[in-house]
Amino acid sequence: MYSKNGEDFYIVDAHIALWDARPENQRNIHGKQFIDCFYDYHRNLSPESEQWGYEEYLYQGGERLMKDVFTDGYADHAIFQPAYLKEFYNTGFGQSEEAFALAQAHPDKLTYNHNFDPRNGEQGLEQLHADAEKYGLKGVKLYTAEWHGDSRGWKLDDPWAVRYFEACRELGIRNIHVHKGPTIRPLDRDAFDVADIDHVASDFTDLNFIVEHVGLPRLEDFCWIATQEPNVYGGLAVAMPFIHTRPKYFAQIMGELLYWIGEDRILFSSDYAIWTPKWLVESFVDFQIPAELGEYAPITLEQKKKILGLNAAKLYDLDVPARLRLPDADETATGPREPERADLAAV
Repeated sequence: MYSKNGEDFYIVDAHIALWDARPENQRNIHGKQFIDCFYDYHRNLSPESEQWGYEEYLYQGGERLMKDVFTDGYADHAIFQPAYLKEFYNTGFGQSEEAFALAQAHPDKLTYNHNFDPRNGEQGLEQLHADAEKYGLKGVKLYTAEWHGDSRGWKLDDPWAVRYFEACRELGIRNIHVHKGPTIRPLDRDAFDVADIDHVASDFTDLNFIVEHVGLPRLEDFCWIATQEPNVYGGLAVAMPFIHTRPKYFAQIMGELLYWIGEDRILFSSDYAIWTPKWLVESFVDFQIPAELGEYAPITLEQKKKILGLNAAKLYDLDVPARLRLPDADETATGPREPERADLAAV
C-alpha cells in the first residue's frame, strides 16, 4: 500500500516478469538483441537514480523481485505476464517454473499468468488445458510477434487462435493480455498491430482483452477500438516511464485514454524489471495534466486509485480491504466520456 497526504492507495502492478537473459540462456544473437533493447528502454526512460547495471539487469531472481516490487515498490499484488521467446532463449525468456513457484509461495501477493501460441495446433490446445489445471490460470499473456520456426508472427483472429479463445472460455481464463506496443529487436513492428483486437473483442464479449502498452505507437487506433468494445482494457506498461522523460507526452496519453475509455479500464503496470514500481507509483500519485493541455480534464484522486490497483483487482477478484475500496463507477459502456472539468462544475 502507498500513502500520501492522508490518502491510501491499493496498488496492483498488473505486468511484471521474472526473466533470465544471461549469456548461457541466450540461444542465439537474437537473445542478446532482445535484452539489449530492453536495457536501452530502461536506461533512456528511467531517472538516473533508478538505473541498473547491465549484468544485474540480465537476471534478478525471486528474492530481488519481492524486494523491488513489494518491500520497496508499494505493490499489494502483482501479476506475472511472461514472454516465452523459445526461439531466442534456451529455457525461454520468462522463467515459468521459477515465477510460478514464487506465486505459490506468496499467493496473497502474486498471480501467475501463462502463455500459449496457436501455431502449436492441437498439441498446444492440449497443453493449454494442462497448463490451466496446473497453474490455476485466470489469465494469459500473448506475444503476437513471437517467432516460431519460419513464422514471424500471428493474428488474434487466425482460425487456430479462435479455437484457443474458445478453450479459454471453457477453462475460465477470462483475462487475455496481449502485447500491442513498441517493437523489441528483432521482432517485427507490424506483428504487434492492434487491428485484430477489434475482431476478437466483438466475438468473445465474455473475455477481457487487456491491450498491454495501450497500443503505442498506435494509441489513436487503440482508442477508437476500445471505445466501442467495452471488454477492451489498456495496460500502462511502457507508457508509465514517460512520466519522467516526457511528462507532456504522458499527459496526452492519459488524457486520450480517460476521454475515450474512462478510468475503469486502465491498469497500472511497471513492466518490472524494465522499470521498478516505486518511482512510478510516487510519480503518478503526484502527477497532474498541465493547464496548457486544457482540452483534457484533470486526473482526479478517485481515478488514480482505480488505475493504480482497483481496476486490476476487479478483473482478478482480489480481496481489497474495505477501507481501500471505492463505490462502483457509473461506467460508460461505449463511446467517449464527457470531460468532468472542475471549472464546469462551478457553472
